Amino acid sequence: MLVSSWDAQRVDAWARGDLAALAALYTAPSVAGRRDRAMLRSWLDRGLRVRGLRTQLLAVRELSRTRSTWRLLVTDRLVGGVATGPGVRRSLPGDEPTTRVVRFRVVAGAWRVAAVRATAG
Repeated sequence: MLVSSWDAQRVDAWARGDLAALAALYTAPSVAGRRDRAMLRSWLDRGLRVRGLRTQLLAVRELSRTRSTWRLLVTDRLVGGVATGPGVRRSLPGDEPTTRVVRFRVVAGAWRVAAVRATAG
C-alpha cells in the first residue's frame, strides 16, 4: 500500500537522521515537507535521533486519482518513538488519531507527498 510504504521510508529517514532521504519523500514546494525537515533538523541540532517511531494507519480512503495525482483521506497516529542521544533515552508521548487529506504526486516515477491538509473534526 502506498501510504504504508511511504510511512516506512519516512520513519527510516527519521531514525537515520537523514534530511536528504526525508526531502526525497516530498515534492520540492511541499509545505509539509519543509515542516517535517525542520522538525527533524531540530532534533538533530540537539544531538538526538528519533528511533522506534511507527505510524499506525487507522483508515485510508481514496478521494480521487489520476495518472499523476492521488488524493487520500488518511487517519493515523504516531506511536513508539524514543529520542536517543549521548546520555539521553526518552520515550515520546503518544499521539492521538488525526485525519488529513494527503495529496501525492508522481515525480521522477515515484509517488511523493505534495500537500497535507487537516480536516475539520
